[in-house]
Amino acid sequence: MSTPLPRWTYCAHGADPTADPIGCRGIRVPGHTACLAHLSDADRATYLASLTPGADIDHRGTPFTQDLLDQLLRALRDPTTGKPHMGTVQLGQAQFSGTAGFGGVQFSGPAGFSGVQFSGPAWFDRAQFSGPAWFGRAQFSGPAGFSGAQFSGNARFGGAQFSGGARFDRAQFSGPALFGGVQFSNAAWFEEAQFSGTAGFGGVQFSNAAGFVRAQFSGDAVFVGAQFFGDAGFGGAQFSGTAGFGGARFVVASVWGPFVCAGVVDLSGAVFEVPVTLEIVARGVRCDRTRWESTATVRLRYATADLGHAVLSAPVAITAHPVPFTSGPADTVDESVLSGCHDGVRVASIQGVDAAHLVLTDTDLTDCLFSGAFHLDQLRLEGRTIFPSTPTGWNRHGIRLTRWTRRRTLAEEHHWRAQTAGQPAPPPGHTPSPRQWHPGPHHPHPARTPDPEDVAALYRQLRKAFEDGKNEPGAADFYYGECEMRRHDHTGTPKGERRLLWAYWLLSGYGLRASRAFTWLLATMSLTVLLLIGVGLPNHDPDPATTGTLHGSRISLHTSTPDPALHDTWSKRMTWTRAEKATRIAVNSVVFRSSGQNLTTAGTYIEMVSRLLEPTLLALGVLAIRGRIKR
Repeated sequence: MSTPLPRWTYCAHGADPTADPIGCRGIRVPGHTACLAHLSDADRATYLASLTPGADIDHRGTPFTQDLLDQLLRALRDPTTGKPHMGTVQLGQAQFSGTAGFGGVQFSGPAGFSGVQFSGPAWFDRAQFSGPAWFGRAQFSGPAGFSGAQFSGNARFGGAQFSGGARFDRAQFSGPALFGGVQFSNAAWFEEAQFSGTAGFGGVQFSNAAGFVRAQFSGDAVFVGAQFFGDAGFGGAQFSGTAGFGGARFVVASVWGPFVCAGVVDLSGAVFEVPVTLEIVARGVRCDRTRWESTATVRLRYATADLGHAVLSAPVAITAHPVPFTSGPADTVDESVLSGCHDGVRVASIQGVDAAHLVLTDTDLTDCLFSGAFHLDQLRLEGRTIFPSTPTGWNRHGIRLTRWTRRRTLAEEHHWRAQTAGQPAPPPGHTPSPRQWHPGPHHPHPARTPDPEDVAALYRQLRKAFEDGKNEPGAADFYYGECEMRRHDHTGTPKGERRLLWAYWLLSGYGLRASRAFTWLLATMSLTVLLLIGVGLPNHDPDPATTGTLHGSRISLHTSTPDPALHDTWSKRMTWTRAEKATRIAVNSVVFRSSGQNLTTAGTYIEMVSRLLEPTLLALGVLAIRGRIKR
């Protein structure tokens, strides 16, 4: 494969027709046939002595050692400021912006440009830095080009000022790249740049557009406290570690992403000042105290989002994106770094959030903590929302077997019941058994587990949110949870009310379990039939007897009905005829009707009780069915 010739008149030192036909690619020093590195010592000394601070420099392709670079910078040092100065052309009394050309240069040792002032364009395109590169507090008054540059060691730009545009397109940073405190007064482009180590942009000020399109961050990327006054382009960027944007400020960014992060995207304390759409593919998104001052749509894939104490000044929608994002017309974002992650988007917490402005769409709320949120009754839940369920199957508690009715619950109820049952907190990364209540997460200093009164209030508010969304079955589950927590609340619920709730739960599951109500109805009817056969029905219908008394020409008549009598033995009472009569009485009692049968005194009271209980149980069963199918 042929090597392209440099576009300048090059040194050609060490050229070999067989091995290297080009030789040294360094540009020739004016008036000489060799580059600065291959000049004779005398010629180099003469050339360096001719340089003045602010001189126009062009040493493209030249191999620089640390000593050679130090000699050049000493020759350009401004005695007034004590700092090297280059890139100014002096014509008479006028000064023009010159060039500092280091494109294609090979720096074999440390490259120290700290504090250097570049008055004109500074070109380091395709430069190779084999050792550390120091540009701390450097001043770039004109455009700065580092496109395709390779930094094999540390690259430090802390405190540098880029007054013109800065381009780091396709630059490769094999070691840490530290840009802390840098000021980009114009556009800064890092498109397709590769950061193999830590990328530190903490406190950087991007006064214009910042482009990190398709950039690759193999280590952690730190943008803590960065300020983006222009568009922040991260479309197609790949973060293999953590992406930290804590405290960052986005002034005009309307679209952020889509990008992929194998770790956590930390937006804690970040501020979004204008309507924005965030498209993130990540393992986790932390939005602790993030502030949205305008509307926002956060589209996520795979992520677990923590919105604890976020400040929402306008509606914010958190939604699960069903298909991979595209960063161009047909450019699908590569999600391979997250292969094996669980599908769906989870929300871990909305504690301390004003839920009146929050919309959750197609999210998994299995582990979501709601305690401490405001206006939960105005929270909007759209699409397919998943809540934790009660434990499955039969569970043994000592000698007692328990089977929980299937319903949607809250994580707070799981934590309280697990704590009450004495279940230990699971170790990190452990998935609790679906046959048990899920204990709260393990923390060195765990927060107080909400008590039944707190959880009942959460259920009450979220039930209102379901009812406003016309989701009556979902509201029914949360009404059940509210009643359950009130039944177990020994501080805010009076004892008499707890007993009523216990009876309500036992008979019909708070008017929401039709099977339980109909089971009790069938049992009550069966008991009524048995009691009527045994003690409620007489031997036979008694015949009335009429007697009279003659008083002169007037006769007085009196009709009496004997009290019904029972057979003496049970064998004579247990007959199909008596069973049929008892069944007719019990069925008539269900619809609150009298059978018209002659009954014993005990049978009369039995019928009275059944005419009160059985219609009530029937109504509870119908109410439970209605609660499940109502829309």
